[in-house]
Amino acid sequence: MKKILLYLLLCTVSLSYAQQTPAFKTGEWLKFRIHYGFLNASYATLHLKSDELNGKPVYHVVGKGKTTGFASIFFKVDDTYESYFGKTDSKPYKFIRKIDEGGYTKDIEIAFDYSTKNAILTDHKNKKELDIPIHNNIQDLLSAAYYLRSKYNFDHFDDGQTLNMDMLFDDDGVFQFKLKYLGKEILKTKFGKVECLKFRPYVQSGRVFKEQESLTLWVTNDLNKIPVRIKADLAVGSLKADLDAYNGLRNQFKIIMD
Repeated sequence: MKKILLYLLLCTVSLSYAQQTPAFKTGEWLKFRIHYGFLNASYATLHLKSDELNGKPVYHVVGKGKTTGFASIFFKVDDTYESYFGKTDSKPYKFIRKIDEGGYTKDIEIAFDYSTKNAILTDHKNKKELDIPIHNNIQDLLSAAYYLRSKYNFDHFDDGQTLNMDMLFDDDGVFQFKLKYLGKEILKTKFGKVECLKFRPYVQSGRVFKEQESLTLWVTNDLNKIPVRIKADLAVGSLKADLDAYNGLRNQFKIIMD
C-alpha cells in the first residue's frame, strides 16, 4: 500500500481546455473508496478552499488518505497533502506533504519563488533545506490536477496521444509526469452510468507497480472532469479506487439515463 495514496492523488489529473464554464469552485469535495483485493482498504478525500498567501488570493486544496478497518492492521496509512495555488495564474506557491505509511514518515514543505526561479524545500523531519531550480510552468502534485482541468481538451486528441508535465513535490527533484489518452468509455458507478475519458498515467515499475503502464484512470466527460475510477496492477495484488461521494461541484454531474 505504500505510495498508493500518493498515486491516487496524482491521478486526480483531469482535463478540459479553455472551457467557458470553470471546471471547479471553492468548496468542491471528493471522496474515494479504495479496495485492495477484497479488502476495503482506505479512503481518500480532496477538499478545495479559498485562502490568502502572502497577500495573494489562492486556492487551498487539502488531500487526505487513511487506511481503515481490517486493512489498517496490515499497513497503516495516514497521509496529508496540501497545495496553495494562484486563482488567476494556477501556479503553485506552497506545497505540504506529511505522511505516515507503515512507519515510513515524511514532513516536507516547498515554497515556490518564481522571481528567483527557485524552490526552497524544507525537510522538517531531517531538519534540512534544499534549493531546487524551477521554471514558470512547474506544478506540484495537487495543483497539477486543477491546472489541467482548466487547460486541456481531449476532444482533439487521438487515441494513444500523450501529455507531459514537470512536477515537484519531493526531495527527489523535478520529474516529468506522462499521461496517455485512451479514448472514451461508459462506466457503471454507484451514481449510475457515466461517460468517461480514459487515461494511462505512466508510473515507475518495481516494488509498487508491476510495470510502467500498470495504472488506468477514468474521469467524467463533462464540465467537471472529476476522477471516477482508478485501477492498478501492483507488484503484489491489485487495487481499485472509486468515487464514493462528492459535494460542491461547479457543474452538473452528468449521468446517462437508460
